[in-house]
Amino acid sequence: MIKLTGLLLILSVALTLYTFIDCARRDETQIQKLPKWGWLIIILLTGIFGPIAYLVIGRNPLKNLPKRKPQKRILPPDDDPDFLRRI
Repeated sequence: MIKLTGLLLILSVALTLYTFIDCARRDETQIQKLPKWGWLIIILLTGIFGPIAYLVIGRNPLKNLPKRKPQKRILPPDDDPDFLRRI
């Protein structure tokens, strides 16, 4: 019984840390229903219910995130086909 309680405690702390860091790193536009500081307080003070609420209703789904354009990779001269054509 003690092992199960310890495991549940570790999982609860891990979930709280994950959601706190996730909320802190997200942009304000990606968080719903409350401001970022409100979610951070709820996550810290409500035990397991705050992190679960944040995961369910507090953040936008990943499909609605703005898409990043891939950055153009800088090639060294010997791998760059344009450079090699000009030689």
